[in-house]
Amino acid sequence: MNFTRWSARLPGINGTQRRTAARPDLATVPDRRPDGTVPAARVEQLTDETVPVPAVDELPAREVLDRVPALVALVHGSDHRIAYVNDAYTAAFGVRPLGGPAHEALPELRELGLLPLLDQVLRSGRPRTLKSRKTPDGRSYTFTCTPVAEPKDDGRGVLVFATDVTDHADAAERLRASERRQRETAVTLQRSLLPQVLEQPDDLRIAATYQPGGTEAAVGGDWYDVITLGGGRTALVIGDVMGRGVRAAAVMGQLRTAVRAYARMDLPPHEVLQLLDGLAADIDANQIATCVYAVHDPNEGRLVYASAGHLPILVRDENGTVLRADEPTGPPLGTGGWVHASGSVPLGPGSTAVLYTDGLVERRDEDLDEGIAALERALAGATGSPQVVCDRLVRSAGVQADHDDDVAVLVLQHPARTGPDGELFRNAALELLGGVEAAPRARAFASGVLASWRFPPDLHDLGVLAASELVANSLQHGTPPMRLRLRRTDRRLIVEVTDGDDHLPRRRRADPGDESGRGIAIIATIATNWGSRRTPGGGKAVWCEFTLPEEVGRRGLR
Repeated sequence: MNFTRWSARLPGINGTQRRTAARPDLATVPDRRPDGTVPAARVEQLTDETVPVPAVDELPAREVLDRVPALVALVHGSDHRIAYVNDAYTAAFGVRPLGGPAHEALPELRELGLLPLLDQVLRSGRPRTLKSRKTPDGRSYTFTCTPVAEPKDDGRGVLVFATDVTDHADAAERLRASERRQRETAVTLQRSLLPQVLEQPDDLRIAATYQPGGTEAAVGGDWYDVITLGGGRTALVIGDVMGRGVRAAAVMGQLRTAVRAYARMDLPPHEVLQLLDGLAADIDANQIATCVYAVHDPNEGRLVYASAGHLPILVRDENGTVLRADEPTGPPLGTGGWVHASGSVPLGPGSTAVLYTDGLVERRDEDLDEGIAALERALAGATGSPQVVCDRLVRSAGVQADHDDDVAVLVLQHPARTGPDGELFRNAALELLGGVEAAPRARAFASGVLASWRFPPDLHDLGVLAASELVANSLQHGTPPMRLRLRRTDRRLIVEVTDGDDHLPRRRRADPGDESGRGIAIIATIATNWGSRRTPGGGKAVWCEFTLPEEVGRRGLR
């Protein structure tokens, strides 16, 4: 072992006193200057006579190693025969016979996996360190193995130096446990705020998946939701709150709750995002989020959407061609000062749409557009149910349990129904120009359509009554053009009337002398659900729906 020589010397106090007394000419020299320093001449006097102190390399090495609290062992030769163990090593592992090979005499090193490390140190001639290994007695040590030159045998040896780091290891484990608990809390909160069961509309098949980041990453604020709006329409939303941890999950929960409330107002997508933008700023001015809100209307065959800084929706048509819905898009929620706009993308029968967060396509070593392009290629070849498509897209993106970011994916399909299944989904529409003949025409049309759909008499009569009342309400309070639309699915009958006036009706209590105000009350009484909304081109739509008995929905047309 090569120790550095310690060459500092300590001054001899008595010698200095004798020297000062023998030289009276120096008696008047002050010990210190006014600024507290010692004069140079005085320094020379202090270093003139000293008491010699032994250098470090003159100290007995064994005596030093025996007294250090660290564990020390010296082995030599290719089979690592024990040459020395100090008292601390003996106290920790017991007496070890000198001269024995390490694999027999030092079983603790074998159990800790240090024997291959000793071989590596001998071959390379370089020191190696093994951090924080726990021994059977519960103590943790950091082992450093250093090559040394021995004058005997083959001249090679290894000095094993082990430092007790139990306190540090326990503290680190407590910290890791605390982080795990915090992450579990955030994940639990995140999952509890996500929909436990996705709503399944009549006309769409939907699946979603959420995967939090790996164990070393705090959970983020990714979220999604599916909201049935009534009248056959469905709202779909996906978003990502910037940041990580419980705070991001809490903000996500507030935004998701707000989206569901705004969706019940049946507003256009851009108006929903406008309301969310103001709310996000009120929740936390420093917290921003991206979001896509989309609405599917089976009568239109399109997906109308608005985006607040989120990634584009991808749609694969029935031929396998993938379309990227890039425009329009605005800044993230919470930034303020922006008027969002709605756009649309075709979503006809046989189409599949994918909404996702950046964790699926963003990688540190590649451009974001490359990740989206890779997702497009994966979607082009992904077939099967929405859940199968979800799983394939996640696998194709290389998302695993140790992924460094949250991932949320929402897949919706508009099935191309044919044969008996197609008989369960029917549409019928009648254009009404107004006038006294509009109401009789509407009743006759509804009666004929519902009879052709083989509805039972009670449901037939309720459907005709609903069509008559909605048309009468439109004739009295709306403006042409008017349209009556009937739609059946495997679960419900929908009656809808549109007109050119944008004043939305509301249910109210009609006094005995009132000549109006009873139509909507009748609709609310006989229908399972009803509602109204403004249409994009101006005007409104008023609708109601009836839940079909199971046997009617199952058998369809005969």
